[in-house]
Amino acid sequence: MANFLIIGASSGIGLELARQLSEDHKLWTTSRNQPDEVTGHHIEWEASSEEFPDDLLPESLDGFVYCPGSIRLQPFERTTDQHFLDDLEVNLVGAVRAFRAALPALRKAEQASAVFYSTVAVQTGMPMHSSIAAAKGAIEGLTRSLSAELAPKIRVNAIAPSLTETRLSKGLLRTDRQREAASGRHPLERIGQPEDIAAMTRFLLSDESSWMTGQVLNVDGGLGAIRTFK
Repeated sequence: MANFLIIGASSGIGLELARQLSEDHKLWTTSRNQPDEVTGHHIEWEASSEEFPDDLLPESLDGFVYCPGSIRLQPFERTTDQHFLDDLEVNLVGAVRAFRAALPALRKAEQASAVFYSTVAVQTGMPMHSSIAAAKGAIEGLTRSLSAELAPKIRVNAIAPSLTETRLSKGLLRTDRQREAASGRHPLERIGQPEDIAAMTRFLLSDESSWMTGQVLNVDGGLGAIRTFK
């Protein structure tokens, strides 16, 4: 039974992943609140401002997932320095803090896997995404650098989703018109679900992906790679 640490497991993708993994693995989860329907060890931690309490982790970790993120969509001229810094704090600096704390335990596993989350907007330029694309672009750089530094014992990969139905995206999907427009932008004609991203995360944590590291995998309904003509 593997030991997994899921940062940000109280909602959305993190919660879905914790639900899927909790039956067969030992979980350590972090968030502001204890996630419902998930068994395991819970650590209260605020990713954007607190040092990680590494003394609460197990001696050995087989997997690490960093889920906290932000969605800031606004014109560049209205995006302040503080907005950029806030997005970097949650998406990048929080990931660095958590991974640094978990690294000694990951090193003690026979083989370990780490998963970060980027966004399709890094490799596919989109208007209004300057701050979040910059922050997640840093995550992609971090993923590749860590994968090179920590190979062969620790694999490090990232997933780049498109719009996924979570608490963070609720404001973008309030009306039927918004949902229809968002679905129509994707070749597969639907919005992503937490289950879609959790399934890829489980694969990257498992031995089935044991020959993969340094990858950024798009799970985005085809938005980042193809265009359909109707």
